Amino acid sequence: MATLRREIRIHRPAAEVWTVCGRPELLHLWFPGIVNCAVEGDIRTITTGMGIPIPEKIITNDALQHRFQYRITAALFTSHLATLDVIDIGDGTSMVVYSTDAEPAVMALVIGGGTSGALAELKRQFESGSGPALDAVRTTGAPAPTATSTPDTPAVATPAVATPALAVEGGLV
Repeated sequence: MATLRREIRIHRPAAEVWTVCGRPELLHLWFPGIVNCAVEGDIRTITTGMGIPIPEKIITNDALQHRFQYRITAALFTSHLATLDVIDIGDGTSMVVYSTDAEPAVMALVIGGGTSGALAELKRQFESGSGPALDAVRTTGAPAPTATSTPDTPAVATPAVATPALAVEGGLV
């Protein structure tokens, strides 16, 4: 089993960021390489850019803790758990943490590459105030996130920060 984590600070309040992260049907609007999402009950099926459908079971969608968890149930995984946390930093910003546990271990690396791009895109949309995920939230009547810039919180995109090591059963890589 391999575990990895990616995180990024977004200069928007956690409650605003959660308006997108808490909506499992919007993932394709901010996660590169995913072109569609369909949700029926607790099953989300993502479709990759190659047209491959991947079923996921939604485990947790907690608006109080701003936590979303799911398991990929496709046969290419022996085990999988992803956790997306939106943490209130307390200064009008938030830390978004995307963690993945996967077996076979190499699949965590594959997903980890995607999550870095996804977090960067999420940050870009929130800090610029525009993008398909924000448009979808605005269209459905959910609270619309807004982008603002102050000297303390510039609306500038920065890359996702990766945890320096990949934890694999029996050691670090």
